[in-house]
Amino acid sequence: MTEEIAKWLKKANGDYLSMKKLVRSSETYDNACFHAQQCIEKLLKAYLLGKGIDFPFFHDLTRLSDLIDPKNPRLEALWKDFELLSQYAVGIRYPDDSATKEDARDAMKSCQKCREILLEELGLQQNLFSA
Repeated sequence: MTEEIAKWLKKANGDYLSMKKLVRSSETYDNACFHAQQCIEKLLKAYLLGKGIDFPFFHDLTRLSDLIDPKNPRLEALWKDFELLSQYAVGIRYPDDSATKEDARDAMKSCQKCREILLEELGLQQNLFSA
């Protein structure tokens, strides 16, 4: 693993831990949803780096996954999860949009599913990156 990939993984893990804490304790779930999206965005970018694929700095997980060539069936199967999480990248940060507890739980579930597969695809174990 390169130093650059390790940096992305460290940031992704911070978002993952923040999401878990916020889902359990928050009265506003916007930040939990945002951190779920951010975790997967950073893991996808680490995966792309590992495959030698350049990526622009945008937040749409479906667009990021479209960059993967050759296609990875395990990641293609996560497209609906990527789509769900992508909605929490920007809009949720502004006053006209708010997440519910159910939104946060759904985002966490999608995040955990995507995270598990992405870490496996990176050849890493989940327990190395959780608390």
